[in-house]
Order: sequence, then C-alpha cells, then structure tokens
Amino acid sequence: MAHKAGFVSIVGKPNVGKSTLTNVLVGERLSIITPKAQTTRHRILGIVNDENYQIVFSDTPGIIKPKYGLQESMMSFVNGSLTDADVLLFVTDVNEKHDEEDAIEKIKNKNIPTIVLINKIDNAKQDKVAEKIAYWEELLHPVAIYAISALHKHNVDGLLDKILSMLPEHPAYYNKEDYTDRSERFFVSEIVREKIFLNYQKEIPYSTEVIVKSFKEEPLRSGKAGDVLVRITAEIIVERDSQKNILIGTAGNMLKKVGTEARIEIEKMLGSKVFLELFVKVIPDWRSKKNYLKSFGYDN
Repeated sequence: MAHKAGFVSIVGKPNVGKSTLTNVLVGERLSIITPKAQTTRHRILGIVNDENYQIVFSDTPGIIKPKYGLQESMMSFVNGSLTDADVLLFVTDVNEKHDEEDAIEKIKNKNIPTIVLINKIDNAKQDKVAEKIAYWEELLHPVAIYAISALHKHNVDGLLDKILSMLPEHPAYYNKEDYTDRSERFFVSEIVREKIFLNYQKEIPYSTEVIVKSFKEEPLRSGKAGDVLVRITAEIIVERDSQKNILIGTAGNMLKKVGTEARIEIEKMLGSKVFLELFVKVIPDWRSKKNYLKSFGYDN
C-alpha cells in the first residue's frame, strides 16, 4: 500500500471547539482549552502516525479582524496553515450566528478541499442541525459535512477515514516518533497561560504572555535511579502595574494558586516531579511592539 501524508488545517471563528477537536484527533493534549475566546495564539501541529500514513493537523487561532500586533501575528499563523494545507477542516458552532465573513473569504480564496464540521450538537434539535447542514452546503459546497460533538467524541470516528481518502501519496514529513513540532518548554508556557485564562477575568488573560526562562533536570536525592526533578522558572509578562498586582493577588495568593495548578498539570505531562517558580514582569504595550512579539515567537 502506498504511503500517504499531508497537512490538514483546522480553522474557524474563536471558541468553536478547534482545540478540543485537535486533541481528540491527535489523541494527545496539545492545545490548551478554556471557555474564553482567543485562547489559542499559535499554530500548533499535531501529528498522527501509522505505518501507511502521516496526518499533520494544524490547530490555529480563531479567525478575527486584528486590532493590534499580537492579533496580526495570530492571523498570520492562520494564513500560513492555509498555504500548505491539503485538506481544510472548517469548524463552526451549531449555535453560531452567521457572521463568519472573514473566515469564509479566507476559505473561498484558497480553493482547498474543505470538510465542514458543525460542532457542539449535544443539545441541539435535529431540525436545527439539518438547517445548518443545508446552509453550509449551499454556501461552501464542501466535500463533506459532519455534525459532531468534539467534547464527547461524537461522530468523529469516520472523519479520519474521510481525511485519509483525500490525502496525496507522499513520504512522511516528520519522524514517525513525533506527535508535535513543539518543545516541552512551549507546552509548559501554554499550561501556565491556560491557568491564567481560567483564574482571571476581563483583560488580564489577553494581556499576558508566559516565557520559560529556565528548564533544568536534576536527579531526585531520595528517588529511584533515573527519577528526576525538573526545575522550571517562568516569567508572566503583563502590560501594566495594575495587572501585575491583580495577577499576584493579596500576599501572593493568586500567583501561588496559578503555580500550583500549573505544576500539577506539568507533572502529568512530563511524568516527573516539578519545581515551578513564577515571576511577573511589566512590559508596557508589548502586544503592539514588533521586537517583543518576535522574541516571544510571534513572527509575521
């Protein structure tokens, strides 16, 4: 059997379930998930390997009209994922209002074979689902439409076979042992950022960035041979002193809460004991300054 390989880009508006779907399809917890829109900021590759194929999924930020430098960089990641995509998964919410002009324009201009996924159908009525299917069929003329619940893994199984049928014959693009292109340090920063999104309101989550400054392994003194302690130091970047004070909280209680929740999650990911130290640093208006955006990994 000829080997197949290709890139599958997952796109849509913010908060429609793209990251949840990515994690389900890849079988790994790659993308952080919160109820807030624009949680995903980067293009994150999730790689599914088999003897006869390799599927490279791209989880992308939600498509928006950018208002400042960080959002422009986020949209550049979306555009990049569309440039090399062999198949497009367009994710929409069954309850979503039809105001996806920006997303539709991007899709139609690229002329990529598209599968529409109508997500979050858990409590939707059948006639509403049928109405959405008819709407997207007429608007996009996709290769296929699936009504799914990514959260509950409903109607997702057949999707993989459909994707495989659309991929070209090609050698693997990545090592068959890899399941992502990102480093452990990247996922540590994402986990800390997720806990910030879950613990703070208003502008705080959107004004923060997490930078891992140090990531060192050392033998556990009282552990078994091979057991290690991972010492991690990370900076949480904010834009104003008032945001720094809110992040830290009274007597440091909020920062400690975030650190504890993140450490538990990081230990699960690494399979090791972790000592996590968090600091907060103010960089005024960093989201609009190209030099900081570039140093933080947001290259246009």
